[in-house]
Amino acid sequence: MSTIRAQLKRAETFLQEDAKLEAEILLAHVLQKPRSYLHAWPEDKLSVETIALFDSYVNRRVLQEPIAYIIGSREFWSLNLTVTADTLIPRPETELIIETVLSLYANHESLKIADLGTGSGAIALALGHERPTWKIVATDVSEHALLVAEKNARACNVDNVTFAQGSWCEALNVADFNVIVSNPPYIAENEWDSYAQGLAFEPKAALLSGQDGLDAIRIISSSARNHLLSGGCLVIEHGFKQAPLIREILQIDGYTKVQSVGDLLNYERVTLGYCFR
Repeated sequence: MSTIRAQLKRAETFLQEDAKLEAEILLAHVLQKPRSYLHAWPEDKLSVETIALFDSYVNRRVLQEPIAYIIGSREFWSLNLTVTADTLIPRPETELIIETVLSLYANHESLKIADLGTGSGAIALALGHERPTWKIVATDVSEHALLVAEKNARACNVDNVTFAQGSWCEALNVADFNVIVSNPPYIAENEWDSYAQGLAFEPKAALLSGQDGLDAIRIISSSARNHLLSGGCLVIEHGFKQAPLIREILQIDGYTKVQSVGDLLNYERVTLGYCFR
């Protein structure tokens, strides 16, 4: 039998960037222990079965499968979320949507929000976790994605989020939302080759959106007006070069006070506008 130390060293020779960190994450997951355990007990002997499972995970990572899919989870806004091949992996840049909504409505005890294309439920659950008095409806066209999101809601003890199946606003049967948020697909079809290697394992339908990457955003922009209360706000995540185009789309559709929000590197990744009757 081999030790924790030996197996980590061996795995690092196969892995690439962040090899040490990735090896530790994978072995800790196999052992169902925190990473600190690996450092505290480096000479612990591992069973043949444990080594075989660890090897299978390392091999999957060598083939560029994201670690989040291998271990089945990803942290987002301090929530540990289950992810599967039916959902996108939540990314840190999407937290800008959470920050934006919380900032805009810091003093609102009561709010009704729709999260379109919820996937794993990351945005809806983060908002619901931060504001237990808000009511949130999370939608997705994928039944399998909704099952994952519902599982995450139970695991995170967030009970102010409900779920509805349908494409974008088609899943909403009322017009009384204060805020509609979405992180829709926004990669252009002709750009896929430059993204394919890093995103090959994620659901393509949740990434690609027509020739210019804006098909879904156009649909959301035009339909969200029918489900927002007067003064309601549409908040959309998009690519870091797309902000001028998104502002133009929202303005053409009649939104006012349209503005984009920059991240810590000043990339405009979120655009919002208000709907007045």
